[in-house]
Amino acid sequence: MKRTSWIGICLTVAMAAVSFGEDKCPKSEFQSIFNGYDLSGWHGEYTMDPRKLAEMPEAERAAKMAEWQADALKHWSAKDGELINDGEGVYLTTDRLYSDYELVIDYKTIPVADSGIYLKSNPQVQIWNHKKENPSPGQDKGSGGLWNNSPGAPGKDPTEIADRPFGEWNEFKIQQVGTRTSVWLNGKHIVDHAIMENYWDRKAPLVARGPIQLQTHGGEIRWRNIKVREIGPVEANEILRSHHNEGYTSLCNGKDLSGWAGEVNNYEVVDGAIRCKPGTGGVLHTKDEYADFVARVEFKLPVAGNNGLAIRYPGKGNAAFEGMTELQILDTEHSSYKSIDPRQTHGSVYGMIPAYRGYLRPVGEWNFQEVTVQGSKIKVELNGSLILNGDVAEVTEFLENKPHPGKDLKSGYFGFAGHGDAVEFRNIEIKKLDAAK
Repeated sequence: MKRTSWIGICLTVAMAAVSFGEDKCPKSEFQSIFNGYDLSGWHGEYTMDPRKLAEMPEAERAAKMAEWQADALKHWSAKDGELINDGEGVYLTTDRLYSDYELVIDYKTIPVADSGIYLKSNPQVQIWNHKKENPSPGQDKGSGGLWNNSPGAPGKDPTEIADRPFGEWNEFKIQQVGTRTSVWLNGKHIVDHAIMENYWDRKAPLVARGPIQLQTHGGEIRWRNIKVREIGPVEANEILRSHHNEGYTSLCNGKDLSGWAGEVNNYEVVDGAIRCKPGTGGVLHTKDEYADFVARVEFKLPVAGNNGLAIRYPGKGNAAFEGMTELQILDTEHSSYKSIDPRQTHGSVYGMIPAYRGYLRPVGEWNFQEVTVQGSKIKVELNGSLILNGDVAEVTEFLENKPHPGKDLKSGYFGFAGHGDAVEFRNIEIKKLDAAK
């Protein structure tokens, strides 16, 4: 299991800052989110799909929140620096929403309790009694796993039992970047960079921002030392890049376009990043071809920026049609794109498979994207959230009924499909994969 070195991350980020002439090693510190004597900053909320809660009519949602808050005041209290729940009632929920962050929290519970921590309103980092007679499936593995992940999925079970005896305090550190989740219990790294599946909709990623919830479930539980450290985009990108990073080849030397072909006159290298020259475009592509691969890239969009990743490009023609596809790189939330077809949004397999929206960082910030192409299947992970998981072989309906003759190509070039905007790319890496079976 890969254990992240935080000193190493800071050094790597600092070196990147020197290379690119911007960005700094993050300085954020943990902030307490429980004052020790009342429920300020928290409210009662029951378990439900956060998207459905957000879609409720305002009056209905307000009434439901008031009902939950009344319930919380019956079953939750604060005393001597501890949050105490009697084992019943709704879940105590942060008023604040979080995107990328680390949470540290201590808990102490009793043998009959079955509790957990919801992240972005999603169940859950599990807490339970691994010594119970006739345990539920998986209970014997101990606390700290992402229990509501699918059977066999990474992170569902902790790698080892790290629970302390009942009556003693246990210490969690939980890191979440997008949906990528790591858990330490009592100093042991028991979940490593696993995707936390969306319990409410297995095909969709978690919401981009959401609260932290403390679950109640059948027995008294106490919490203390509750602190959160929000993770900025530079550090988040480095965390995402530092995991499972063996076997990648860099495609950009940060100085010039050596190793690239195609429309080289329409691109330039600025502060270590490849940038499409404004008012130009076309496909800049690798000199080598790739069949199955994983590509990682950071990109930064200008306002309303539009570009794309050319996948299995044949070396001529429109990447979206003559190539396997163009994966959109687009400032999707700009008003000018409000009414576009879902198959044109950022991360989409252009004209064929839509990606989930709402996971881009604000314009001007660097995003981290990982693309996996294996056989006819494509995955797109943006800032730690899996926004597309599709198979072009299954596509039967196309945008404007236009044919995509290249979608079944088995190999081709990787590159960028510019559309006149100064979109930037850096930390471009690729790893060849064995052919899909």
